[in-house]
Amino acid sequence: MKIAACISGLALVLAGWLFYQDMEKQLNMPLNIEGQEYFSIEPGMSLLAVAEGLAARGWFEYPFYLQLEGKIRGVDGLIKAGQYQVEPGATASSLLDTIVAGKVTQHALTIVEGWSFPQIMAALHDSRYIRRQLNSTRPDRVMAEIGYPGYHAEGRFFPDTYYFPAETTDVDFLRRSFKQMEAVLSQEWDRRMAGLPYRSPYEALIMASLIEKETAAADERNRIAGVFVRRLEKNMKLQTDPTVIYALGENYDGNIRRRDLEFDSPYNTYRYKGLPPTPIAAPGRASIHAALQPEPGTALFFVATGENGRHYFSDTLAEHNQAVARYQLR
Repeated sequence: MKIAACISGLALVLAGWLFYQDMEKQLNMPLNIEGQEYFSIEPGMSLLAVAEGLAARGWFEYPFYLQLEGKIRGVDGLIKAGQYQVEPGATASSLLDTIVAGKVTQHALTIVEGWSFPQIMAALHDSRYIRRQLNSTRPDRVMAEIGYPGYHAEGRFFPDTYYFPAETTDVDFLRRSFKQMEAVLSQEWDRRMAGLPYRSPYEALIMASLIEKETAAADERNRIAGVFVRRLEKNMKLQTDPTVIYALGENYDGNIRRRDLEFDSPYNTYRYKGLPPTPIAAPGRASIHAALQPEPGTALFFVATGENGRHYFSDTLAEHNQAVARYQLR
């Protein structure tokens, strides 16, 4: 009897060892995928449901093994919801490590410098990784829904490339971008040049948006800022074309005509002195920096040369008119 019991015990040990060896072999074999794949785990899913999902896709044949491995490690209740990127060569064991660590796939969306609020909203809603939560695209309602009622939406979202997991909501994305703009503006405001004609960081943001839309040449930003600041100090109209374009909205057809310069809008800086009431676009850090660190000088005018987005700067109206005749009326 003792011998029989001993043989039976050894058989059980051997069977257990063979089972464990097969489990380890299967868990550490590459998943049956040919290229990069994505796998989503919904909130509340069990490890068994995840394993069965892998089996349903034909990636892994033994869902019980993965469930048991999770129990042995004590991590079966620690998996994180989200979308995961699965590369060729990944195993069920390495995937378990990934979903326990919560290393969800990060997607990217870029807000481009100079974009308008409608352009930002269009990019958000074109992204298949952003989930719509906003009930409206009206700027005032959007600002209220993200927690900033009464704020004007234009220029409030920082241009940058943002990384985020799938199913991030448009509300969370915009709130993050808004806070980033606030942080950058605060940093630059604290380092601003003394004696600038701005009553608040918001006015500096408005100025930065004009600079952003005026030039594509990075080395001109501070110089253009200097022109605008001097014109404000001398109580001169800013007379910047991007404000006319913004004022015209959908009526702008690609050309600014003389009648457009008389278009009655508080944004038309050919008609009204001072800054427009709000930003006209989303300025990047470089333009915000330029608005708060304008280049000293004597120029009061500039005109586009048509060469790589650059401008010719003039001290006097007579010189400016000559430059306009040379570069714009030719």
